[in-house]
Amino acid sequence: MTSCPPQKTNTVPIRAVQYRDLDAIEQLCAEASEAEPYSGSIDLGRQLQRVRRWYGPLKFLSLFPNPCQYEFCVYVAEQENQIRGTIKVSPFNRTRSTWRVERVLVDPNAQHSGNSSATGEIGSQLLRHCFKTILEATTWLLEVNIHDKSTLALYRQNGFQPLAELRYWAIAPELLQKLAQHEPDLPNLLPVSNADAQLLYQLDTVAMPPLLRQVFDRQDRDFKTSILNAVFTGVQQWVSHTKTVSSYVFEPQRKAAIGYFKLQLCRNGSQPHSAQLTVHPAYTWLYPELLSQMARIAQEFPASPLHLASADYQPEREEYFEQLGAERIQDTLLMSRSVWHKLREAKPMSLEGLQLSEVLKSLQPARQPVPSRIESLNSPALKSQVSPRTDVSPSVSAPPSSLSEEVATVADLPDAQQNGHGC
Repeated sequence: MTSCPPQKTNTVPIRAVQYRDLDAIEQLCAEASEAEPYSGSIDLGRQLQRVRRWYGPLKFLSLFPNPCQYEFCVYVAEQENQIRGTIKVSPFNRTRSTWRVERVLVDPNAQHSGNSSATGEIGSQLLRHCFKTILEATTWLLEVNIHDKSTLALYRQNGFQPLAELRYWAIAPELLQKLAQHEPDLPNLLPVSNADAQLLYQLDTVAMPPLLRQVFDRQDRDFKTSILNAVFTGVQQWVSHTKTVSSYVFEPQRKAAIGYFKLQLCRNGSQPHSAQLTVHPAYTWLYPELLSQMARIAQEFPASPLHLASADYQPEREEYFEQLGAERIQDTLLMSRSVWHKLREAKPMSLEGLQLSEVLKSLQPARQPVPSRIESLNSPALKSQVSPRTDVSPSVSAPPSSLSEEVATVADLPDAQQNGHGC
């Protein structure tokens, strides 16, 4: 059975983003946000507005290692002086072994512009360009809306497999105000510092399945903040009018962190608040207490809904959000692609294309064996002379002359030694 030859596709030139491409990318974001109100296109459009003012410094910082090196890592597909698609990627962990595909946008009119490149082909070329360019990435991670069938098919076609199902919830400001009236029972609530990185790493490890833990590939230094990162985060919060508050719950008996939240608050009320919540599976009673604590903190800022996420391996969290009356706003699928897909795709030929004669050819002996005469050990003469205790290794074949000498030596031994009574 032979493999079918691959279909020829027109390759679209792909390059790094330039300042003159920002208008076309914003247009793609606007079109995608109209089709999907809760997609990542809205966040990318907001980021582009900030990048316009800081494009020069960001471009300069991307030339050497620093915390801002991959802040705006974007590639575009250009054909006939028009932007046909764009992709934004970023490192997911501190070691940069796992990278995240944040968004892939393709011009929906590309397949009607007279060329033979379809929308899915341009998206695949953008993805494969990142796979080949970023060599340090051993795993790729992304998140896609389950109702976006075309994008989901694009990711599956390029080797991405499902990891977990995520559900996003929105807690209304009225509900936050009601939660803030409850006094949370958190006697050991502590602020987060670099000294607590090991505790937070252990909590993050135990709170997720092993497969997800392997894909994320986090270490304790992923929960530390350097001086440069702190300065950059402060500038970013000042530009985006946000503030970040993080705390964790310490269990003194086990000397472990059992709960953690990171709350990002909007100062001017232009966008909703968001929070990351991690709870030890054995301490699910912390959900009401931590939600009340976050609600009390949010009361100091303009009224906005609070967005949180729950995974399919966190049934207690999802049940609590449903009882609380939170609104379900989006269902997404977390997918990953390992480096083994890259190695398999890089093979020059498939196993189906190999002929059986070519496979067996390598198993043929390199030279013909030389025939020789070996005296049989089952002859009556040898049976009468060789003792039953004589060990003959089946893996060693002695020449006839040496075998005769060995038999003669055994025959000359005293009778006591032949019977097993000798030293």
